[in-house]
This record gives sequence, structure tokens and C-alpha cells, in this order.
Amino acid sequence: EETSKAGLDKIMELQGFYIKSGQMCAANIGNAFPKIWQDTMSVLQDECPSQPYEVVKSIVESEYGKSIHDVFETFEEKPIGAASIGQVHRATLKDGSCVVVKVMYPGVEDVFRGDVRTIKMFAQVAQPVHVPPLIEIEKQFMTEFDYRREAEQLDKVRTNMMAANICGDSTRLCAIPKPYLDLCNKRVLVMEELKGNKLVEELKRDIERQMARVSNSLEKFGDEKKMEESFLKEFVSGENGPTAEQYETLIKLLDAKRRISNLYAKLHNATIGWLPGVGAKDYIGKNSLPINHAKLIDDLLEVHGHQILVDGCFNGDCHPGNILLLGVEEGKPQLGLIDYGQVKTITKEERLQFCKIIIALADDDKENTVSLLKEAGFKSQKMDPEHIYKFAKVSYDEDNEELLEGKHIQVYMEHLHDNDPVDHIPQQYIMASRASILLRGLGHAVHQSRSVAKAWRSIAEKVLKEEGLL
Repeated sequence: EETSKAGLDKIMELQGFYIKSGQMCAANIGNAFPKIWQDTMSVLQDECPSQPYEVVKSIVESEYGKSIHDVFETFEEKPIGAASIGQVHRATLKDGSCVVVKVMYPGVEDVFRGDVRTIKMFAQVAQPVHVPPLIEIEKQFMTEFDYRREAEQLDKVRTNMMAANICGDSTRLCAIPKPYLDLCNKRVLVMEELKGNKLVEELKRDIERQMARVSNSLEKFGDEKKMEESFLKEFVSGENGPTAEQYETLIKLLDAKRRISNLYAKLHNATIGWLPGVGAKDYIGKNSLPINHAKLIDDLLEVHGHQILVDGCFNGDCHPGNILLLGVEEGKPQLGLIDYGQVKTITKEERLQFCKIIIALADDDKENTVSLLKEAGFKSQKMDPEHIYKFAKVSYDEDNEELLEGKHIQVYMEHLHDNDPVDHIPQQYIMASRASILLRGLGHAVHQSRSVAKAWRSIAEKVLKEEGLL
């Protein structure tokens, strides 16, 4: 614990790119970080040191060339979040629309460039296997320093998702905020406010709430109590929690009990509840029901699988701090996806090739996976097929103790490099790999580990069939 806090203190002191590194730890990339490190670094998702309001006001007025009150009806002085390159404030527009405003820190671009240059120089000497990903990540990070571009990327991804009926109202898999393009400029981004909390926070609160409910209840007996206790035990101690179907079964059972309880309360309140000394009974809301953790992870994978394999335009920075959960109080949980500063676009040919790679990995087809990686541009000194296959599995599909041979994911990748040094990796798929690893890290954190290739297989198959390639 002391070591993790010392690490956080040093990151807070250095700031810049080092905050991004801390966010990767909080995201549990590769299931590689102890829980204490994840918890300690989680503040970096949106609670970094912020700038005073006067600095923010000065930037906003400089960008618009007018008073902040000429642009916004209200503008909250206290930020609701602060990250590596900017902070976010609630505001309302002149027409009453509720928005959030991202304001970029002064001089942050120069700091980032210096940090990445230093880290690359170190990696070239000490850990050359990490240099190619750093080059691609640096390229993507540099796109974050123009909020006009981020707004356009956000608008494009949102439009794609709405066209596929994946994004929209509470009946869709996710919500993505609408940018106000006419109000966005290099250092200020204005977008619709999504009402929700961080996904991981909501899921942790949910399991704590459900455990308390089971342990405090004296009414349960027989098979029902055994079912709930088994369900929670599996979630807490198992490598993988309950499936979406198992969650749904429990939710339906508890909802039926909730309805019966509310009917009883209604009858009670209508008959004797109004009498002196008796009192009314409370109704139980839908927000008391468990959240289907497994379905949310499945939904996240479906959303990003569509972005990568169908649209070829996707968010490469889908860490937990950029994922909200909306509608919890209404009993209608929905993903809210924010922050589109690192959107990667791949060509149709690259997209179709990646679909083939995903299917080969999902089918454990080593020979085809190796062949496709070679076609994509993978080169190593020995071109060992086993090495190429393992590289593909860890980069794009899954990571587990058996696959990693009990090693930390970084140590394992260095082990592969030592046995067969990599000369070139497919640059076009580095951000897709990053998205896969980030989503897997989130899954590990909530006991919902996944094979990304198996989750995306049906999407890839459909794409190739529509192109007449399968």
C-alpha cells in the first residue's frame, strides 16, 4: 500500500504522460496489477489536480473572444472531473441545454511530447519490445490536443452507432454525448451531459448492496437463499462471475418478490396504513434489483467490436474512466461512453483482414492466425509460428494465467521478444489491441473475463459474409 501511494505521489508530481500510465494501471491492463495499485491509481481516472477557475475562465474567453457569460447561461466554477490534459465543468447554454465543457490545460502539449520522448528513449535501451506500441500511442495521443478534432471524431462515432441502432435512448446498448460543433475549438469542447456515474463505481456499489441485502435478510429460506448465496460467492471468489443468463434469472426472481411486496404495501396503505400508530409501508424501487454485470461487459464488447470491425472507426482509449453507467436509479442501466480524443480509423482492407484474424483466433486456428499475421506485416527474426500465435493471442484476444505461463503480461511479452525478437508489428492494429486489452482489464476487474475474439467472432463473420469473403 505504501509503495502504491508513493507511486501515485510521484505521478501527481510529474503529471503529463505519467498520468496516462497510472490510468493504465487503474484499468488493470492485462490483469497485471495488484488490486491495491488499481484502487490507489483509480483517482487518476478523473480526480487529477485541477486548475483554478480563473485559469479556466481565461482560456475559455481567449478561445471565444468574448465573456464566458456571453456563451453560457451558467458555468460551474468547480470541475466535475480532471484528467491528464484538461478538466470538465458543468454548464448550461443560453437555450437551457445541460452540457459539460472540457477545457485544455495551458502548455500541456509540450509537456506530453517531452514525456513520451523520454519514455521512448528509455524503452529503446531497456525494453525495445515496447517501442513500436509507444510510437503508435504517441501518434494517437497527439490527436488529443485539438478539441475541434475530438468533437468531429465524437460526432462521427456517434453517428455510426446511431445508424446501427446501438446508440440512442435508454432502449439502446449505449449513449454517446452529442457535441455542439459550433462551440468547439482547439482548447474548449462542449457536449451534451450524460447523467450517470463511473461504471466500475456503480458495479462495486451494486455487489456491496446485494451482499448486504442477502446477509441482512431473515426472510429467505430454502432454495432461494442458497441460490443467492451461491451467486454472490461465485462473484466474489470465482475467477469469473455469473453469466448474463444467470444474472437475469436472479433479477427476475427478485423483481417478482419486489412486485408482490409492493402489492402488499399498496393494500396495507390503502386499508390500515393511514390509521394512527400503524403507518404506511414503503415501496421498493427497481433500483434495488441487481445490475447485470455480465451483460454490461458483453454490451461493451459488442459496441467496440462493431466500431472496429464494421465501421473501422473506434475509440482506442476505452479505459474505465471513460465509461459511465446511466439510468441506475430508474432501474434501466445503460452504458454511457465518453472521451473520443484517441479515435483510430483503419482502411476497409485492414478492417477485413482484422476480421479474419479475429475468426482464426476465436477458432484456435493457429496455422491461419500465423499466416494472417504475416500478411498483416508481422516480422520477427526467427518467424517462429508458436511465437507469432502467442503474440496474436495476447495482443488481440485474451490473457490468462495459463496463456501467460504465470508471468506478468509485460514480462511475458518481453519473454516472447527475447526468444524471437520482433522487428515489426502491424501498426494498423496497435490501437485495436489497446482497446482489446483495456476491455479485458475491465472484465478482469469485475470478475467477467472474456475471450475478445470469441465475443467478436459473430460480428467478424457477418462482415466477411456481406463482402462475399466467407
